[in-house]
Amino acid sequence: MAEPVSKEELVEKIYEVVTKAQGKKQLKAGDITKLMIKEYGDRVTKNDVKYAIKDLIDNARCVYTYFGGSFIEIPHEEGAAKH
Repeated sequence: MAEPVSKEELVEKIYEVVTKAQGKKQLKAGDITKLMIKEYGDRVTKNDVKYAIKDLIDNARCVYTYFGGSFIEIPHEEGAAKH
């Protein structure tokens, strides 16, 4: 089996994917898992992706939103918070 992807690399890749999708497409955890397995093959597992997403949520780099389904997004800045 190939060398597993480091947790840090996986976290950064997921953050990059979510950032690029922001405003264009809402990504579910399952979508991200499929993308990471497509990208890295057997170097990542569903559990690896699950814990990388958890790391992003726990560190407030991403948030869960709910609009008829759970999506992972970059936290939105409120209008007044931009000043």
